[in-house]
Amino acid sequence: MRKFLFGFVVILVLLMGSAVYWKFYFTYSQGYRAGLLQKFSLRGNVFKTYEGEMILSSVQTTSEVPIASEKFHFSVTKEDLAKQLEKIQGEHVILHYREKKGTLIWRGDSKYIVDSVAVKEPDGFR
Repeated sequence: MRKFLFGFVVILVLLMGSAVYWKFYFTYSQGYRAGLLQKFSLRGNVFKTYEGEMILSSVQTTSEVPIASEKFHFSVTKEDLAKQLEKIQGEHVILHYREKKGTLIWRGDSKYIVDSVAVKEPDGFR
């Protein structure tokens, strides 16, 4: 009986550990999003996290004003990347993100974690 109980507890711990890993640490998807970096801030009551908002425009006028748009909310965990994003608010950027299945309070409000950025210039990206 003791062997059975020990084996059951070990299997239960492994299953719970796998579920936690899949929900919070496994990268479900990753990719790029391009748009206008509208908002970036440090916020939170106990855990301060960097949160951003980007406008993904599908239709633009000739003056580069988005007409039909969708918002992309994201979090940033790297402080050096956060400082870079603070400086380029209001510019057109391409962000590389990793999507998780769940959020952790010390990692941010969003399932989308941004890990790199490129700024769009008239002749390309820097």
